[in-house]
Amino acid sequence: MSRHRRPQGFNRTDRVADQIQRELSRLLQFEMKDPRVNLATIQDVTVSRDLSYAEVYFTLLGQGEEAGAEAEEVLTKASGFLRSSLAQGLNTRTTPKLRFHYDMTPERAAHLSQLIDEARAEDRELRPEDDETGNNE
Repeated sequence: MSRHRRPQGFNRTDRVADQIQRELSRLLQFEMKDPRVNLATIQDVTVSRDLSYAEVYFTLLGQGEEAGAEAEEVLTKASGFLRSSLAQGLNTRTTPKLRFHYDMTPERAAHLSQLIDEARAEDRELRPEDDETGNNE
């Protein structure tokens, strides 16, 4: 048995996904000139076991769903350029085809947080005596 075991969950596809994420982030920051993707952040990349596809999840700082859909379209159209640029840095026989997905998780989280804050404020208005006595159930 080898003394140098790789940690669980860090197999070849994980390493390739990590490398793709880093390289795509660099490409978006320095190589893409389209302003619709300037604020895009690569959140996650998952690669198929045979390395034929990479699912790329991104967010846009301070943008809405409409801007996200537009950026997804731009990135999809630029996927050929991005894939060929990736091929130069990846140490694989083939370069995965890129599929871009706008990740709405941050917007959903902010919306849920806002709803919770509003509900708590409304609850405080309806039961102000709890705030005075410190009886928060």
